Amino acid sequence: MADPIVVVGAALLDGGRLLAARRSAPADLAGRWELPGGKVEPGERPEDALVRELREELGIDADPVERVPGQWPLRAPYVLRVWTARLRPGSPAPRPLQDHDELRWLTPAELWDVPWLDQDVPAVRDVAPRLTAAGR
Repeated sequence: MADPIVVVGAALLDGGRLLAARRSAPADLAGRWELPGGKVEPGERPEDALVRELREELGIDADPVERVPGQWPLRAPYVLRVWTARLRPGSPAPRPLQDHDELRWLTPAELWDVPWLDQDVPAVRDVAPRLTAAGR
């Protein structure tokens, strides 16, 4: 069996809030919310892919902080791995450039106000306590 292809997701944290991105494509995912990110290219480190994908999808400069434990199956042969991340000082504000039509910064109380993609739910659940801690 071939190795899975890694898709990286960013739990982008800022001021006790988590960034959620609403999918605009493909049609079967449109309208659901996710942690932004994308595929790791051959020979690319996952952390570098995360930085690149956030720049391409949201126009931001971000730093990966730490890997969220676990990985979640997507459509074969893909698996999702998530890192917490933070905006670099001086980064522009995130804006939806591709694959998304809306972004929202969610507080801990708003975290479940959006319909997350199923594979993102475990990572969001894992990151939730960090939001409360970061907001203190």
